[in-house]
Amino acid sequence: MRLLLVEDDAMIGEAIRAGLRREGFAVDWVYDGESASQVLRTEEFDLLLLDLGLPRKGGLQVLTDTRARGQELPVLIITARDAVCDRIQGLDAGADDYLVKPFDLDELAARIRALLRRKSGRIAPLVEHLGVILDAAAHRVMRDGREIALSPREFALLQLLMERPGTILSRARIEERLYGWGEEVESNAVEVHIHGLRRKLGADYILNVRGVGYRVRPA
Repeated sequence: MRLLLVEDDAMIGEAIRAGLRREGFAVDWVYDGESASQVLRTEEFDLLLLDLGLPRKGGLQVLTDTRARGQELPVLIITARDAVCDRIQGLDAGADDYLVKPFDLDELAARIRALLRRKSGRIAPLVEHLGVILDAAAHRVMRDGREIALSPREFALLQLLMERPGTILSRARIEERLYGWGEEVESNAVEVHIHGLRRKLGADYILNVRGVGYRVRPA
């Protein structure tokens, strides 16, 4: 899943980005509100992590502009502003959640997973399809009662494919969702991860739609 982090404090931003990447998220990071608005107009993200006290354009204005364009991505405000009126203003402006600094990175990751579940229309934290169970919180995958060891990229790719079983995702789309800015992507990276998943889950679990992309086998 690809996230946009908007945070002007370099130390906080680096800690958040590093922590969320360890959780398997692809995290792009900008330092000011104007840059955030520009990026949100041209690129697609699964979730926005938004500070309020930003240079060039405030976080609330970024949020207001985003909703005015009809963009429905989940927005989690992360800020030091802890007054009730600030929370009300942020939520009424279109935020889906509000977290006050300082916060625990595990709690941040849990809130992100909850928002992404809500976005995909799921309530339960587990995704199950054709005998494969994916637990995003525990980073575990089970098949027929047996745990399957996956690399972080394999896990992220499987989660992406299992979110909407049967939906075809192109290689370009997969790369866009799994890798952030500045991350080196080998030309055959997706194919390597697909091969690894097929070897561990069965050759027929992920199908190659020739010339189009990949999908999980429909039920």
